[in-house]
Amino acid sequence: MPSAVSGSLPRIQTQLPGPRARQALAADARLISPSYTRSYPMVARRGRGMMVEDVDGNLFLDFSAGIGVCSTGHCHPRVVEAIERQARELIHMSGTDFYYELMTDFAERLSAAAPMPGPHRVYYGNSGAEAIEAALKLARYHTRRPYFIGFYGGFHGRTFGALSLTSSKVTQRARFGPLVPGFFHAPYPDPYHPPHGCGDAAAACLEEVERLLRTTTPPEEVAAIVFEPVQGEGGYIVPPQEFARGLRAICDRHGILLIADEVQSGAGRTGKMWAIEHYGVEPDIIASAKGIASGMPLGVTLARAGIMDWTPGAHASTFGGNPVALAAALATIELLEKELIANAAQVGAYILRRIEDWPRRLRGVGQVRGLGLMIGIELVSDAERRTPDSRRRDRVVEAAFEQGLLLLGCGPTAIRLMPPLICTQADADTALEILERCLKATA
Repeated sequence: MPSAVSGSLPRIQTQLPGPRARQALAADARLISPSYTRSYPMVARRGRGMMVEDVDGNLFLDFSAGIGVCSTGHCHPRVVEAIERQARELIHMSGTDFYYELMTDFAERLSAAAPMPGPHRVYYGNSGAEAIEAALKLARYHTRRPYFIGFYGGFHGRTFGALSLTSSKVTQRARFGPLVPGFFHAPYPDPYHPPHGCGDAAAACLEEVERLLRTTTPPEEVAAIVFEPVQGEGGYIVPPQEFARGLRAICDRHGILLIADEVQSGAGRTGKMWAIEHYGVEPDIIASAKGIASGMPLGVTLARAGIMDWTPGAHASTFGGNPVALAAALATIELLEKELIANAAQVGAYILRRIEDWPRRLRGVGQVRGLGLMIGIELVSDAERRTPDSRRRDRVVEAAFEQGLLLLGCGPTAIRLMPPLICTQADADTALEILERCLKATA
């Protein structure tokens, strides 16, 4: 690979998409499921660090990290070395039916990093949706209760149980009903747009949870409340601390489990190992995936040991926690704990300082928000900064691609900044200069 890939400056040398990319797009249209969502015609060939090279030799600065997956950057040498070393020894054995030490080695590291007191137990799957499915099944099994409460705007996956909890876009649920029964939803507190005109978003949303428990959802029949400590696809919304603490209090009062969906917000993304740590709240179960293994497929359901009390055969996965994915995860967690979580906190704070005046200075920027390297920029179309401008958001994302910056949207109106956790201030400066040009050009 050319050494330029390891730099931090985009280099666009062809029309986008280029000739080889156009061939790939034509084949994709013919062969691949049309259910996939693509924001722009980027056909990746290889990556190093913060940079991705497409099939035509164009270089892009990646502020999407494979949707938050490549936490240590693309092809981090220590992760690659761990994968190669393990692939020479043992690729698969199936932890469902056999034992291997990597399963307990990584479980020990997770337990040491857990935001709730131990002892703990770990279930391994292959994805975030599988981690959520395991958490839901475990909660029902342990409590012997049928119901769940989630929040509008939440995304938890597309398998049927996870989809029944998901409520971020109607297109994700359309024509798949009936879904799994027993799921109820309440508003998620957006401090920028409090529900019902209430000035206290946390109090209003907690009251909606209490209303469910008084009217349609008997609290003694609720297995768990499931929430994202930072809402991801819903818009990178950071709730008030009082919300998470209030949920914990409701759960404690009624014997309900609290499940933290940390699939996107965990693994150091917010400047702490788990986003829920920002609120001083202890969950009963955590679902993790995405950045936990630097791109290898791994879903993790981490629970208090007394809760993970199901019997052999109750739930399992042939491929979950395969040796190669766990080797990558061990390398990843070492890098996270040694340097990358601290870097995410530092560089994320730098970005937020740099863009804090954008709502005043740049037309159509409504809010900037986030924790660590999980930052949302909301675009609006009116002076009151309340009307989402999703069309302009999409134009900005596409314009950034044309200038060599990979971004994605979230929620109805926001741009999300979620670079690999190796991101430097220089990388951030480059990305923000491109983004600011695109915002001005589309105003």
